Amino acid sequence: MKAAVIRSADAEAEYADFAEPPVSEGREVVDLVAAGIHRVVRSLASGAHYGSKGVWPSVPGLDAVARTGDGALVYTGFAESPFGTLAERIAVPSRMRLPLPAGADPAQIAAGMNPGMSSWMTLTARRGEIGALGAVLVLGATGVAGLLAIQNALVLGATRVVAVGRNAEGLARAAAAGAGATVPLSGDADTDAGTIATAIGGTTPSLVLDYVWGTPAECVFRALGRHGLEEDDADIAYVQIGSTAGEKAFVPASLLRSRRIRLVGSGAGSASIADVIAQLPAYMQLIADGRVTVPVRTYPLSRVADAWTAAADSRERVVVIA
Repeated sequence: MKAAVIRSADAEAEYADFAEPPVSEGREVVDLVAAGIHRVVRSLASGAHYGSKGVWPSVPGLDAVARTGDGALVYTGFAESPFGTLAERIAVPSRMRLPLPAGADPAQIAAGMNPGMSSWMTLTARRGEIGALGAVLVLGATGVAGLLAIQNALVLGATRVVAVGRNAEGLARAAAAGAGATVPLSGDADTDAGTIATAIGGTTPSLVLDYVWGTPAECVFRALGRHGLEEDDADIAYVQIGSTAGEKAFVPASLLRSRRIRLVGSGAGSASIADVIAQLPAYMQLIADGRVTVPVRTYPLSRVADAWTAAADSRERVVVIA
């Protein structure tokens, strides 16, 4: 079959022949309709992501919209390495074939499910903990996942969203999506910490969604700092989702002692797969209804090399279609 093929850790995807995926018990073969080249897909393919198997040659891709043998359109994934979803045919678990809502655009579903679920699970869990979200801060709001995080927070009733990021165009898009405040990062830590603190104002966020980590996270930590011995009346969940700005960040001891703040991570391995699957139909419906939208650029599978290069720009989600 034809597929996107990665031949080594530092290689780009190429359109080439690859073995047909074997069908084991509990799996079925489906035909590709659309699959996103998500940031995590590129990271896994290069071996940089902690979840990478480090096997080459391989077919990248985590999830897809596919057509089953009986003609149904389904959202699916969980192909077994070295096989991925950027291929003409995919062997997937029979339990992971979720019907697309009526009228859903396959490209939007393929583009939005992976980056959108990265915040949806955390937001719904946090709302369940505290009853109402209140204010939410999104660090790394200019990428597709950040843009969807803003929309997700507002759909779930957040009273205000503060969007923080580097790209001016992305921040303008965040504002158009409903962010109540946008904070451009300058690269100067003192300036950025002060600007974030000003944007937060007197409303401490109940939830921080961090897609970048590194120095920008340190700026947020400084902005959240407080002085005084009075009991903190806030309750902050700081959720680390991505690390595009660096794998390390300095967390001030004074922040942990002076504030009611919980620092946790969210990603593959830390979340229950069963819980994620249970939430997928509801999120697909949001995309189908147009309540959340994602900027998409599509390429045919035969142009996967061009698509792979284009996917390095995080402001659109590149989707490969059969």
